[in-house]
Amino acid sequence: MKKTVRSPGSATIINAIATGFGSAFGIGLDIKCEAKTADNSITCSNDVGADNTLMELCVDRVFGHYGIDKDEFGIDLKTKSSLPMASGLSSSSASSNAIVKVVSSIVSEEFDLKPLDDLQIINMAIDASLEAGVTITGSFDDATASYFGGVVVTDNRNRKFIIKDKMEEYQILVYMPNFYSKSGDSNPERMKLLAPLVETAFGFAKQKDYFKALNLNGLIYSATLGFDSSIAIDALEAGAIASGLSGTGSSFVAVVTPESIDEVADAWSRFEGSVIRTEVDNTGCTLL
Repeated sequence: MKKTVRSPGSATIINAIATGFGSAFGIGLDIKCEAKTADNSITCSNDVGADNTLMELCVDRVFGHYGIDKDEFGIDLKTKSSLPMASGLSSSSASSNAIVKVVSSIVSEEFDLKPLDDLQIINMAIDASLEAGVTITGSFDDATASYFGGVVVTDNRNRKFIIKDKMEEYQILVYMPNFYSKSGDSNPERMKLLAPLVETAFGFAKQKDYFKALNLNGLIYSATLGFDSSIAIDALEAGAIASGLSGTGSSFVAVVTPESIDEVADAWSRFEGSVIRTEVDNTGCTLL
């Protein structure tokens, strides 16, 4: 048996580290995970040279849920990514969502067991990400924006939705500098100092004023984490609807119209790095 799942990344509206409340939306860059049954062995590989620990933990959690003995059933996993790794675009959430969904689909069908529901998949993927140390807050906002697509506003600590909705299908630009950051290198205590300001930005998100929230959040976290806020400001000056730091960096995103996309890309060309063109994703995590 062979199955493939596609899982999109997401971009930040509100980073949840400071307050425990977050917001994100799905983007067109994605991770695809192909899984096929194998002879009593678990093999994991990816096309970006990343450590396979997260992949293995996702398999362990699915097998543990179903009581599957790894000595009696095998699976081969391969991921292929168009998402830049460790850049604030939810690559770990997209990966864990895809792996848990595809492995659970194969196992439940192979053994005629009840499939996992959406939130079981998401929570299992989050728990694996926490165990792997690739997230600080559990990233319920990133995980659900990736899984369902569209826009979410969430209580990350309690893993609950405040808003879950489709988003207008804007084009998105992603600026990737020539360096990467890691969530584990961020200083949560320093970011929590800015909690009152982040709460103001989150208030806009709860009112569905997502672009104002994204702009303000990006400026707050850029200042806190030492990123150049002029990247976002230049995008706005060039006609972007909204722009800001995604996650804890190092990527910046800009929400653009067809009329402004080239001007914003040109504005970012003065910075060292690359510009990726994509779009809002409202589809989410799907079996192909």
